[in-house]
Amino acid sequence: MQKPMRAFVVVCLSVSAMGGWWAGGIERAAASRLKAGVARVDLTPPLELNAPLGGYGERMNRPAEGVHDRIFAKALVLADGQKKFALVTVDIVGFPPTLKPALVGRLADGGWTKEQIMLLASHSHTSIEMNAINPANTFQVPQIGIYNPRVLDFVMERLVHVVQDAERQLVPVSVGTSTISIDGWSRNRRGGDLTDKELTITRVDTTQGKPLAAFVNFTAHPTFMSGEDMLFSGDWPGHLQRTLESLIGEGVTAMYYNGAEGDQAPIGRSDAGTSRWERAERYGRDLGIVAWTQWKQTKTLEDVAFAYHLHTVPLPERTWHPDFMKTGGAEYGLSEKLFEEMLPVMFPSQAESISLRLGDLLIVGIPGEMAASLGLKVKSESGRISGARHPVIGGLADAWISYILPAEEYRRGGYESSVSFYGEKLGDAIVTGVIAGVGELKR
Repeated sequence: MQKPMRAFVVVCLSVSAMGGWWAGGIERAAASRLKAGVARVDLTPPLELNAPLGGYGERMNRPAEGVHDRIFAKALVLADGQKKFALVTVDIVGFPPTLKPALVGRLADGGWTKEQIMLLASHSHTSIEMNAINPANTFQVPQIGIYNPRVLDFVMERLVHVVQDAERQLVPVSVGTSTISIDGWSRNRRGGDLTDKELTITRVDTTQGKPLAAFVNFTAHPTFMSGEDMLFSGDWPGHLQRTLESLIGEGVTAMYYNGAEGDQAPIGRSDAGTSRWERAERYGRDLGIVAWTQWKQTKTLEDVAFAYHLHTVPLPERTWHPDFMKTGGAEYGLSEKLFEEMLPVMFPSQAESISLRLGDLLIVGIPGEMAASLGLKVKSESGRISGARHPVIGGLADAWISYILPAEEYRRGGYESSVSFYGEKLGDAIVTGVIAGVGELKR
């Protein structure tokens, strides 16, 4: 199943006597107080765990047969002496709704709550199947993945470790973000010309000028690999991150997160050859060079806004599209009777969206695969409300609830509609909810 996502946003804390000050309603972290730490962990499961690859029902829960390139989880922890926040990027297809609550529970002794953690999936289709790490998945359907508690334990242990490790390495930082529009890198796979062409770079440097983290947002499916490919890989986002780390050097950690990629597909380089692996590597490497060029032009400041807010979004009644049994249902081996049992168990009645403000960057978390038209609307309105110069969508954030489409696109049908499980009002509900959450950042 081409999957996950979700969204969140945390109310600004009041200024203490330590010297915080307010600008435009958002607390700014004094230069001496904003700190960050970064860490990474290898998330590639040992083959003996029999971890299945996610994204394509035709794989029938077959475990990965080897490793093409390793997959990672990376964490950036931000703290200003009053509050802290963890951004965690993962080379994975998505997160089941059960994963983040379990992670928060394991981190609770360290003072972590659900408002303070944002999980962002790259959506690689050659990484761990999200339903293999979902204890609510008791249905034993190979096409959607079968729950594997050993794989869940492996993933949870490493996610806990990467957040704790990043928090132990806090140093004073400066932060800067810039955005460029690039043509010829993505297409709308449902037809039409609408794409999100924005590439947004956030650099986090130590106050001594050493690169610490490079955060990259670009919107496109990592789907160069097909259901026939059975090796672990980060697809093009993995190659992008390695390229950027190599070009910047100095031990920097590159972190990628997707946008509103529900209908966005990558355009391969014309001279990249015919091998799917080769095309993925070439795309990621070339995009990494573009990102590096923009990174070099991005200026940083020590005195930046730092705020977050978690917002609960009620969801429409759970249902399925009339096309479901012909498309998504057929791919995933589901009957109407079985899906009636699944819906209330595996799909939540409400979602949570976090928004993070970090300087001129505003990440709006979306809990699923949003169409680009809705994503552009959220970015535009969120930027207007918040004053942030660089609003972006954090796609597949925290949990995957389904595809998120405009009503007219839902009614038009097709694959994306058939894997959207809250009817034609879902797009409006999510857009309204997450924008309301962004508005809380000003209070």
